[in-house]
Amino acid sequence: MRRGLTLTEVAVVAAIIVLIGAIGTPALLRRLDRSKVRHVTSEVVSALALARTTAVARETRVSVIFDSTRSAIIVAVGRDTLIARMLGDVYGVELRSNRDSTVYGPTGLGYGAANQSVIIRRGAAVDTVVISRLGRVRY
Repeated sequence: MRRGLTLTEVAVVAAIIVLIGAIGTPALLRRLDRSKVRHVTSEVVSALALARTTAVARETRVSVIFDSTRSAIIVAVGRDTLIARMLGDVYGVELRSNRDSTVYGPTGLGYGAANQSVIIRRGAAVDTVVISRLGRVRY
């Protein structure tokens, strides 16, 4: 007597696997989008913290530039670039800001922020980082 599976049994198992995959894939993709947006949010907050601490440590102005076209964030001291993160290329997110930059002064206070909003989006996942006019960060 031969042991094995009939074509009908194999087809039923394959259909069940496809059905489970079709149900689970959208939820997995939403979770991946949320994860990437959260990671980029922490990158933006870290870049702002770096700018603030560098401004105080070097007693100079430090700029944080938000490039919405490339979805990038750049921290610069004068002509020197401390960090440049191409978030759109790396994480596939869209970065939008109501201002193109904010500046931290030697005392750690922000200039030009005036409740600046940085919106990070990927798919349906969205997060917002708000920079107060004094340079404080909320997310």
